[in-house]
Amino acid sequence: MAFTAADVKALREITGCGMMDCKKALTETNGDKDKAIEFLREKGLATAEKKSGRVAADGIVYADVTDGIGVLLEVNSETDFVAKNADFQQFVSDVATQIRTTSPSDVDTLLNEKFVNGDETISAMLVNKIATIGENITVRRFERYDGVVETYIHGGGKIGVMAAFTLADASKADTAEFKEFAHDIAMQVAASNPAYLDRDSVPADVVEKETEILTAQAMNEGKPQNIAEKMVAGRINKYFKEICLVDQPFIKDGDMTVSAYTKSVSDKIGTEIKIDKFARFEKGEGIEKKQDNFAEEIASMVK
Repeated sequence: MAFTAADVKALREITGCGMMDCKKALTETNGDKDKAIEFLREKGLATAEKKSGRVAADGIVYADVTDGIGVLLEVNSETDFVAKNADFQQFVSDVATQIRTTSPSDVDTLLNEKFVNGDETISAMLVNKIATIGENITVRRFERYDGVVETYIHGGGKIGVMAAFTLADASKADTAEFKEFAHDIAMQVAASNPAYLDRDSVPADVVEKETEILTAQAMNEGKPQNIAEKMVAGRINKYFKEICLVDQPFIKDGDMTVSAYTKSVSDKIGTEIKIDKFARFEKGEGIEKKQDNFAEEIASMVK
């Protein structure tokens, strides 16, 4: 079956592959467009597998609330340039839609699901994006909250926050005062990076370990046992104020804690507000980026 330049162009538009790859695919499949697409996908799969070993520590943190369902999602790429690519951003949005719709339990479950607005699995969509964009891409993590939810994105996707609230009178969630409060709390989490919601949320072993460390510090300072115990109690209290959201100084008014700010807004709108939970993603945190050794690379080329 013969094919024309227009066929090559059409195949390129469908697949996003290079012109020469499209021409080769049509040649190998005697001009059959469907078989050519399959050929390129098979080739793309091999290319994606090769690229999947590269470190993807850039990308974007995405957050969105639709119909009372919030999604916080991190998708990584190798470079910031690709993170700004329209195809990459559409893929991120599609993944968020999938999470909002199906509520998968984890990333592996998500990847194996069939896309709600298409025929491919999320994994197949990911492989296609790796092949067409030319970088390794990974869906790293996500959170999904129902109810009264607020999200905040800082630095164009560098940091993302999602927080969930309960109001005794749910209708007050539509007030300007509460909306400002919810936004403030999300910004607080982004700026102060609390590890826990409140003191009850801190695991006992974490408190025990911190107490041991602080006690050793006090004893090494030569303090008597009774003085050391008082010092440790004070330092543990300070530790809680650093790691617990509700105990932190409010970023807009350091003279009050987040807990006090919550109560003041509750009094203002006439109903109790409770911060239920929050999640904070920072792009690439904990991922070890590859450090290229150009001198070593050049030396190996010379050899």
